[in-house]
Amino acid sequence: MATIGDVARAAGVARSTASYALSGKRAISDEVRARVQRAARELGYTANAGARALATSQTRVIGLLAQFLPDEFAPAMLQYIQGVTESARDLGYDILLSSDPEGPAALKRITDSRMVDGVVLLNVAEDDDRLPVLRAARQPGALVGLPADCTGVDVFDLDFEESGRAMVEHLHGLGHRELILVSQPEHVVERGGAYVWRLRNAAIETAAARGLALHAVYGSSAQPEIGRELHALLDAHPEATGLLLNNEAAAAALPTVLHQRNLSAPDDLSVIGRYSDEFARTFSLPFSSIESAPDRLGRMAVRQLVRRIEKQDPEDAPHVVRFVSPELVDRGSTAAPPVGH
Repeated sequence: MATIGDVARAAGVARSTASYALSGKRAISDEVRARVQRAARELGYTANAGARALATSQTRVIGLLAQFLPDEFAPAMLQYIQGVTESARDLGYDILLSSDPEGPAALKRITDSRMVDGVVLLNVAEDDDRLPVLRAARQPGALVGLPADCTGVDVFDLDFEESGRAMVEHLHGLGHRELILVSQPEHVVERGGAYVWRLRNAAIETAAARGLALHAVYGSSAQPEIGRELHALLDAHPEATGLLLNNEAAAAALPTVLHQRNLSAPDDLSVIGRYSDEFARTFSLPFSSIESAPDRLGRMAVRQLVRRIEKQDPEDAPHVVRFVSPELVDRGSTAAPPVGH
């Protein structure tokens, strides 16, 4: 089995240079790094994680705690995981993914055993029971999602309040007077999914300030239930000319619902969703949307976490709470309401 010394000799560099080139811990010229990486590939060299951990007190592994919950749309969660894993890989770290439903116990097991250098939490609840464990751990932590108390962790999230306002303001500016908002299931809110009520409350307040009628409802997270619910909503509110979707399952089901009702957007109904551009491409969604930025949020969380792991900032540097501002991606699904509304 090849060693780092073998790689160094094959690349014609010192052992320390080869190590730095492969770990990324120090600045190495592109030419030298490429030569070392080529030698490593040709020799089939793989770093010994155990030896590296003993030598450096680092594992080059980031723990990622995420759950696939039955009342949330799984494909949307996968995009956050992808953003974290790709960013970690780019920075030279592996990912240890835990989807254990016993989140606090899993987190304590991972951090106490020193299996990871830092932790990223997804599915963050308003009063998340994993946070006391993370704050007590030796390793730093970063969150994708806003808890009620951000003490001791770095936090990154979409500005859901501003997203709700932007959705309503956009349709108000086009002349719409009656809207429907479909949010995630109410169980998500009861479990602590504050992002649901953050967008919902902001949309309701903005609609009231603008004199608009807004019918705010919670929708299911799977077919066929959400399809039936969309039909029922459109039947119950025939004068509504705008549909806001903070529910990925509803967005994925809507093209079929509109086709079944012989409706189109924006001729009959203006539609704005809240999801990522990749999600729109995956489900061939033609609706304008607020970009949810899962990949960007994952990158922000991992980069900040690595800064703390590698002590690029002073140890007493304050923790950060950063929001991604909403960006409306126009796919042509909004226009002035139909004549007569």
